[in-house]
Amino acid sequence: MTIQHFPPLPLVLAGPLLRLVEPHRLVLWLAVREPVAVRVVLDCGAGDGRELRIAPGEAGCRCISAGEGLHYLLLELALERALPVGPLIGYGVWLRPLADPQGDWQGWDRWAADLCYPGREMPCFRVPERVDALLHGSCRKPHHAPGDGLAQADRLLGRILDAGDGDAELPAWPSLLVLSGDQIYADDVAGPMLRAIHQLIERLGLPHEPLPGTDAGPLASAADLYAHPRGYYGRETLLPRREGRRDLIDILFGGVEKPIFTSDTAHNHLITLGEVLAMYLLAWSPACWAGVDLGPPSGLGGAALRQYAEERVAVEEFAGYLPAVRRVLAHLPTAMIFDDHDITDDWNLSREWEEVVYGQPFSRRVIGNALIGYLLNQAWGNRPQAFGDEVMTRLGEVLTAPGGEGHDGCIEELLRFEQWHYEWCTTPPLVVIDSRTRRWRSESSAERPSGLMDWEALTDLQHRLRDLDAVLLVSPAPIFGVKLIEAIQRVFTWFGKPLMVDAENWMAHPGAAAVILNIFRHRKTPERFVILSGDVHYSFVYDVELRGRGHSPRIWQICSSGLRNEFPPRLLATLDHLNRWLYSPRSPLNWFTLRRRMRVSPRKPEGTPHGRRLLEGSSIGLVELDEMGAPWRIRELLADGRLAEFTRREAESRWE
Repeated sequence: MTIQHFPPLPLVLAGPLLRLVEPHRLVLWLAVREPVAVRVVLDCGAGDGRELRIAPGEAGCRCISAGEGLHYLLLELALERALPVGPLIGYGVWLRPLADPQGDWQGWDRWAADLCYPGREMPCFRVPERVDALLHGSCRKPHHAPGDGLAQADRLLGRILDAGDGDAELPAWPSLLVLSGDQIYADDVAGPMLRAIHQLIERLGLPHEPLPGTDAGPLASAADLYAHPRGYYGRETLLPRREGRRDLIDILFGGVEKPIFTSDTAHNHLITLGEVLAMYLLAWSPACWAGVDLGPPSGLGGAALRQYAEERVAVEEFAGYLPAVRRVLAHLPTAMIFDDHDITDDWNLSREWEEVVYGQPFSRRVIGNALIGYLLNQAWGNRPQAFGDEVMTRLGEVLTAPGGEGHDGCIEELLRFEQWHYEWCTTPPLVVIDSRTRRWRSESSAERPSGLMDWEALTDLQHRLRDLDAVLLVSPAPIFGVKLIEAIQRVFTWFGKPLMVDAENWMAHPGAAAVILNIFRHRKTPERFVILSGDVHYSFVYDVELRGRGHSPRIWQICSSGLRNEFPPRLLATLDHLNRWLYSPRSPLNWFTLRRRMRVSPRKPEGTPHGRRLLEGSSIGLVELDEMGAPWRIRELLADGRLAEFTRREAESRWE
């Protein structure tokens, strides 16, 4: 495959993404068109300027090639002299293709001219003494319109730079950006996005992997899939189906055959490794959108063509926000963790789901390709030390020649991998849990939802939390969720239909629920828990205390979801009203929940109808913390420009 028939792409396809910032370490991620040497310049102020040069193969610079025109760089720069703590530090990234060692260095102003904020000469970051403010969000679906929470974050950073310290409504420069799941939607892809993905695959020269057969007939390779008449809005017919008397679709539709992949939006489900890699580039950077033709593919007609036209408007709007998104990701240290849509809907929901999906070569490949994409684009920068040279060398071999035994072996290794969780040494520490791959599987029934973490993972978590004063705990699914919604999920689970209501919550599995609640009760775990969550497509804040104890840890459950997604507004309003009525503080129904030994007090988002506790709308969360690690102001920046603060009721003044 060649790429000369397409307009040239810029040298940098995505990034730089600022991943981790410490006084003696700086981690940056980039995707580039060809292997490059790197020059990083730091402006620490007061005449303290530094320059670091590094090339692939040298310590601190790892390059993984995925095709003729796609190469991933992870820079883990060790700094002998500590960076100053507190002030903004300017940085610039210059690149020179290895194929032209005598050529010019290309600075960020050549391949990302809008990367810098107005009035600034360079992008910048800050090494904080403590986390005094952070942004967090999840669930960013490209074809959900309108708005993008990350674009609101970009506007906030611009306002902070313009105002300096003169505006009390503005926070300090955020110490972190936390993305708590569904950074992409591999299982819910718009037709125009899939069209852009396929063009980008060809432009980058990504290899076509051989594919296992499907029930719709043999697909020898990815090229056959891309040309298949059901390749757009019909992929659910190409995905494998489970034969037998009782399959996952039987559970939902009483005997109707259903694909193994349970998403009802799987019409354009990503399948190949190339599709996953291209999706990330298009989700994070405007660079790869230049020259993309979003005209509908040939052969599309009827309802599919009408849907394509509607989605095209949303996808074009999404692409318009990407310069702002790239700018935010270059300025804030960004922590990421997967949730189900990064891989597929209902990922590892139950023991039955795992047995069915991982028992089929084709479905196993689909899950594995999404995991490879997650490793390269997200996990690698979270915890570089977890992925040694041996692992990354094998992964590089798979990327250059996908589809063989090495590909399947790599997937097998990733499915067994147990180091997706991580911790950053901030103040207070950021502890990010993996609630997807180390599940507490039900022994009584394969259909029942698995616990979000198994006994060993929860025990490890308790050891990590031991003797900390405060912690920022990232749990993709809220630990303290809406009781009515959890009750509805429990009823459907009892009738054997957990997939119908996405019955994935901490209280769905009694064992996992009991252990996580006991962690909060343990006297050696932190005095202050700030729990950051997403997943549910609405936002809320709960204050939590233990009943009947003179000394209780202070717990804040803060959920911000989604960056570009939302719960159906009318349904959410109804559930919110019923939840307040059925589970009021004095309601006896509270004593039938697993949280009966805890008092959960919801906060009200300002500017919402009387009594509302759940906030709808695409947005990003903004949390400001005091010296002890307790949040003193919690707000939501909505994509329509509104700002909602979650305020406590008078009855909650005891928290002062």
